[in-house]
Amino acid sequence: MKPAPVPPAPDDDSKQGLSPAEAARRLAQDGPNELSPPQHRTVWHILAELIREPMLQLLLAAGAIYLLLGNRGEALMLLAFVLLTVIISVSQEQRTAQVLEALRDLTSPRALVRRGGQAQRIAGREVVCGDLLLLEEGDRVAADALLLSSHDLQTDESLLSGESLAVDKRVGAEQEAGRVFAGSLVVGGQGLARVTATGPRSEIGRIGSSLAEIEIPPTPLNQQTRRLVRLFSILGLSLSVLVLLLFGLLRGDWLGGVLAGITLAMSMLPQEFLLILTVFMAMGAWRLSQQRVLARRAATIETLGAATVLCSDKTGTLTVNDMAVAELAALGETPVRWVAAAGQALPEALMDMLEVALLASEIAPVDAMERALYGVAKGQLPAARRHAGWTLAHEYGLSPELPAMGHVWQGAGIAGSRLAVKGAAEAVAALCGLSEAQRAQVAAETQAMAERGLRVLGVAQADTPLRAAPWPAGLQDFELQFLGLLAFADPLRPEVPEAIAQCRAAGLRVIMITGDHPATARVIAAQAGLNTEQAPITGAELAEMSDADLSQRLTHASVFARIKPQQKLRIVEALKAQGEVVAMTGDGVNDAPSLKAAHIGIAMGGRGTDVAREASSLVLLDDRFSAIVGAVRLGRRIYDNLHKAMAFVLAVHVPIAGLSLLPLLFGWPLLLSPVHIAFLELLIDPVCSIVFEAEEEEADVMSRPPRDPAAPLFSGRLIAWSVAQGALILAVVGGLYAVLLSRGQMSQEAVRGTAFLALVSCNIALILASRSLSGRWREALLRPNRVLWQVLAATAVLLAAVFWLAPLREVFRFAALSPASLGLGLATGGSMLLVLLLLRRWSGVHP
Repeated sequence: MKPAPVPPAPDDDSKQGLSPAEAARRLAQDGPNELSPPQHRTVWHILAELIREPMLQLLLAAGAIYLLLGNRGEALMLLAFVLLTVIISVSQEQRTAQVLEALRDLTSPRALVRRGGQAQRIAGREVVCGDLLLLEEGDRVAADALLLSSHDLQTDESLLSGESLAVDKRVGAEQEAGRVFAGSLVVGGQGLARVTATGPRSEIGRIGSSLAEIEIPPTPLNQQTRRLVRLFSILGLSLSVLVLLLFGLLRGDWLGGVLAGITLAMSMLPQEFLLILTVFMAMGAWRLSQQRVLARRAATIETLGAATVLCSDKTGTLTVNDMAVAELAALGETPVRWVAAAGQALPEALMDMLEVALLASEIAPVDAMERALYGVAKGQLPAARRHAGWTLAHEYGLSPELPAMGHVWQGAGIAGSRLAVKGAAEAVAALCGLSEAQRAQVAAETQAMAERGLRVLGVAQADTPLRAAPWPAGLQDFELQFLGLLAFADPLRPEVPEAIAQCRAAGLRVIMITGDHPATARVIAAQAGLNTEQAPITGAELAEMSDADLSQRLTHASVFARIKPQQKLRIVEALKAQGEVVAMTGDGVNDAPSLKAAHIGIAMGGRGTDVAREASSLVLLDDRFSAIVGAVRLGRRIYDNLHKAMAFVLAVHVPIAGLSLLPLLFGWPLLLSPVHIAFLELLIDPVCSIVFEAEEEEADVMSRPPRDPAAPLFSGRLIAWSVAQGALILAVVGGLYAVLLSRGQMSQEAVRGTAFLALVSCNIALILASRSLSGRWREALLRPNRVLWQVLAATAVLLAAVFWLAPLREVFRFAALSPASLGLGLATGGSMLLVLLLLRRWSGVHP
């Protein structure tokens, strides 16, 4: 139960906050609350980067050579291809930038402010001077502010000062003690503060905006890709120089040698790899956001498909977190019980317990159980017993060591002060000094309630003559009277059993970790479909286990109960030591270490603290367990499609490079020139980035085990399969070209046109075959993908224009194709599709 902000006095107009209109005016005037607003890349910036791209430079160089040779048509055609390449690149860049901008707004740190008298959560970048910040434990302070009210407020200012000790904050204190600063972390208490400086005008902004620019290291996938691009680039350029020398020395045509070298270099440059990564990661994050899941790190998208264990909280994740008071029970010789479902009025004997439970709750309740208590009290307690005029004098907060909280009140009807306490039933019972028989009765009733799936709290009170500090150090220093038990119902989310069944089918083991009673945890786990044959491991048992014992118990454990936040870290580390890829959920300040340690930290966006969000790699905006399963499903789909795109790019470059080199080795007329390569790139670029990214998931995406996280994307199997597919296309098209040339029945232009049509058809066959990892023809041909058919339709139109328009035929050095040649080229592609699908099914290769 996280403490709520201290509410201001209702008659204080200065604490109503800015009006929405005034806040909008100040935001427009001062700009967003950011240290370094993102630099929006203009079209000119994108063009400047494109000019540095090797492929574009090769196209321009080839165009210049054609001009020197007097081939104006080829030069103009290459210029047209340059313009098309630029248009495609700019549109892709802008689309990616728009997606990232939208995600940046969603993942901006949040701030709780009061505007127009209403508390509301807003993006931290929207905070303006004059805003009232409501500060609570776990918040990251959004801007510099002057403290207006405070209750035991402490902040961690190590980001600013380097000092790790918490700093006490007090209203009216001199200098820093009366102010809070942007970037600091609230580690205790709560408060209200008015913003005095935002963005670069804040203290952290004056220290240096470089603090906002944290350099993120490249992901393993990015590093693998860069190494491969570097290798292919060196190989391509080396072969290009060799071709230039051979062409010049053997044929005496040095300009022709330069053109041949440029053609080979263009055919081997794998510039698409980095484009694929950029587009897939940006679009993957966008697709996750559509499922109400925010990816804070690109590496998480890579890891999602490899997760083997999912450690989930119970409350609000597996359950709806819509608490309802289900039962009240006063124990003793004549127990009194009230069941909400019966619809009866609350017995007088239970009025005191409900009254004290209400006093032990926050004034402005945030916790779902406390909101439920307020609702029941409004209907069952007389107004006089709700004590609206009493004053809160002191608070005792929850702690991992003592899961109970207390409020000290003063007001009419009590001579000194009254302490109201609620918390875990066994903890409250232990504070009250009950007899052995009484404690056994509390334990038995708690067990019975928990076995009905209810969450159980104990309630106690104490009167003390004290009216001012110093207050006792802890709740154990009071003589508490045990009043009874409160039980809350929090039903399971209806979609959870199906989601857990999907996890089981996908080889993803689910472990429930909760602070609830073991019996409650076991009932909810059984309802969810988890294995409950083994009794839940409790926090007390965990504390007594050695690492070896924990490792052994973890093999079959599905439920952990009465777990303290710091114990989650030990569970994560033990699972990692077993080689598991761990996803962990959390929401509190104390959950941050376990979220950080997990391979995939998942913070609750609805109820989670800023600290938990910052430590996590995923944020659930609506805290649903099914959203986690959906994210795993999407992560597997993204990785599958990434495999398809990378395998396609590797395969498609093999026949292009081979058909650029073979004519030089065998003395044939050149089949490909820079114009042809540019045409093929217009097909390859959108296919490898946009088309494969839009592919739907495979039918077995959640019925196969997680992938090995240590396996590289560019495995030997992937490279071998891609090269084999490319070599097959090279052999078929190269053989067709050689046979047609040797027969001498067609002109060189007609032979070149037929072979080029066969090459394009085989590339399309490769695209279609690559759509299905299993080689099923229905998936290859009938699976919906609107972008694919748009790209193929555009390719068909361009290809038709090249063969049917005489000026274009001349530039490409083709002849008008006879029906027989046209059929031969298309039939080659159709046959290739059939062969590739059969090979994939027969070999069972899943690259």
